[in-house]
Amino acid sequence: MSRTTTGRASGRAAPAPPAPARKRAPRRDAWTPWLYLAAPLALLVAFTYIPVASMVSYSLTDWDGVSPDSTFVGLDNYAQLFTRPELFGVFFVSLYYLAASILQIGLALYFATVLSFNVRLRNLFKGILFFPYLINGVAIAFVFLYFFQQGGTLDTVLRFAGVDTQFLWLGDPDLVNVSLAGVSVWRFMGLNFVLFLGAIQSIQPHLYEAAELDGANRWHVFRHLIVPGIKPIISLSVILAIAGSLSVFEIPFVITGGAGESKTFVIQTIKLAFQFNKTGLASAAAVVLLAIVLLATWIQRRLVPDERNDLV
Repeated sequence: MSRTTTGRASGRAAPAPPAPARKRAPRRDAWTPWLYLAAPLALLVAFTYIPVASMVSYSLTDWDGVSPDSTFVGLDNYAQLFTRPELFGVFFVSLYYLAASILQIGLALYFATVLSFNVRLRNLFKGILFFPYLINGVAIAFVFLYFFQQGGTLDTVLRFAGVDTQFLWLGDPDLVNVSLAGVSVWRFMGLNFVLFLGAIQSIQPHLYEAAELDGANRWHVFRHLIVPGIKPIISLSVILAIAGSLSVFEIPFVITGGAGESKTFVIQTIKLAFQFNKTGLASAAAVVLLAIVLLATWIQRRLVPDERNDLV
């Protein structure tokens, strides 16, 4: 019997030769996201990172902001910021606004919780609370400039209530920062209110029904359901409050011009740069402000990690 006949009889087929390997063409889909990100990344680098790097380089020089020449002084500008009381003391003014921000967050969380339930005229109250945030900050400053004047609107209201109105709301060093911080509470509470309200309404309705069937009251719902459910939004509001309290500018600048004890860190920085021609020192102050905000954000993230709580 021949070999061919033997192979057919055994049922074995000869192996096919391997196909030649083909070169895989580069996938265009891998470059598509980078094409969409190219424009925003270019804008981010051009208008954020490059200016920050330039600001850091200016902070190491003695420059008036006008002349083409500058003198390298190293860390001397930073040493002046932390050793001269008139420069470093403005940090304590931010404590008033920080306390006001904490009060603002508490009030916004309270109103958002109350108005998330079925309350009469709740849409009207939502609009009233959010409306101040829509007004321009300069316009608000001018309104409260006349509101706090001696014999103005506030004194008139207090006089009708039988309260002594012999107060210099903007002239007394013990009252000026309290008055200005109160304006910031009135203006920015609407932003936190909307953030909290949207987060509360995103919680699944069946969780409220389950809590009601278990006999939970409103305080139990708030403590064990609402607060854990909106924890990331609360953390975001705290970060914004810290950054905002350190960078307050328009309200005290328009109302008092930073006079007396109302000078904030940003107002001092602007005056150093454009009034006293100390651009290097002003840049060092801006770098310190940026470092404090980043440090506060890092500490807050470490103490309260941004964890997503699964309430189901």
